Amino acid sequence: MARAFLFVLDSFGIGGGPDAAGFGDLGADTLGHIAEFCAAGAADRPGLRQGPLKLPNMSALGLLHAARAATGRFPEGMDVPPRVFGYHGAASEVSYGKDTPSGHWEIAGTPVTFDWGYFPADGGSFEPELVEAICKEGNVPGILGNCHASGTDIIARYGQAHIRTGKPICYTSSDSVFQVAAHEGHFGLDRLLAFCETVRKILDDRPGGRIGRVIARPFVGETPETFERTGNRRDYSVLPPEPTLLDRLTDAGRTVHAVGKIADIFAHQGIGTLTKANGNMALFDATLAVMDEAKDGDLVFTNFVDFDMLYGHRRDVAGYAAALEAFDRRLPEVDRKLKPGDIVILTADHGCDPTWRGTDHTRERVPILSFGPGIRSRLLETRKTFADIGESIARHLGIPPGPHGRSFL
Repeated sequence: MARAFLFVLDSFGIGGGPDAAGFGDLGADTLGHIAEFCAAGAADRPGLRQGPLKLPNMSALGLLHAARAATGRFPEGMDVPPRVFGYHGAASEVSYGKDTPSGHWEIAGTPVTFDWGYFPADGGSFEPELVEAICKEGNVPGILGNCHASGTDIIARYGQAHIRTGKPICYTSSDSVFQVAAHEGHFGLDRLLAFCETVRKILDDRPGGRIGRVIARPFVGETPETFERTGNRRDYSVLPPEPTLLDRLTDAGRTVHAVGKIADIFAHQGIGTLTKANGNMALFDATLAVMDEAKDGDLVFTNFVDFDMLYGHRRDVAGYAAALEAFDRRLPEVDRKLKPGDIVILTADHGCDPTWRGTDHTRERVPILSFGPGIRSRLLETRKTFADIGESIARHLGIPPGPHGRSFL
């Protein structure tokens, strides 16, 4: 047996989603537009980064060729390497949503083939009966927000009123999500988590479609200028509709090591060990440590959330570019820890084009960059589903195939 390492660069789409028009995202291209802005000098920021987008390690693994497979062109201003290593290509999503659970579950071999429940953008997002039940069962005097909003914007808008009244800030987005922001000190972190558990139970009993996640968004600070979300976020997800790759590995006696928010995304089902960290570089450090602990047959599964949470949703092109470059610089550290037979796969769960309108995810293809000792270079045909990623890991680790997807190994 060997080991597998699956790293999701949250929201790092590469454009070309074949059904993007149906999601209002025709032309969205997270990598392509970041590269375009960088090449034009529009992503220069003193003290952070400047010039064209430089991702030499991922480019050597086939990132630019994967982008060309997805969109028909290389990203602007990036150096195309003379030689590419490892398997590389693009994958399309078949799940009904462009959200975090759908993308991750499909990567793990279980596409979402049902419609999520969503909250309306016009008027109050949460119906009066739901608000009444949440306030009663959650023991709060009311809620603030009750709308579609960006998380940082709504905290700046309602944070002081929340501190004064004790009412949690409740909001949603175009994803199937109910988010709750509350102050770690004034409201209490434990109280926020308990409140979110209550909301999860109420939503599970509510007719009208499954709501994918309830997300606790704790913050600190005393004024709009000093409010800051902390690393104590917690996602309360519904269970996947059928066993995922994680369940199948666990049932086969293997250990799935979840780093970051992976365990929350899968409702802690099929998880062997859990490691939390705050920020991409801390997540990278934690992943390297877990790699040292992983045994033959194990899977290390990491989500690098900053790309999406800090830069995609906030439409911060320079920040996204700098985060990609920082991640890319550290990839050789992963390579140095690999043993014969190991495999690494870099991919994403959806797009979040920071140049796109609004603040929501974008429907895009994602890269597949796979490398390890003895893996030769090969351009993969564009995969019809993210589930091919999970099935490739299943084959590599020697467990039977699942019902969705096809291994590219």
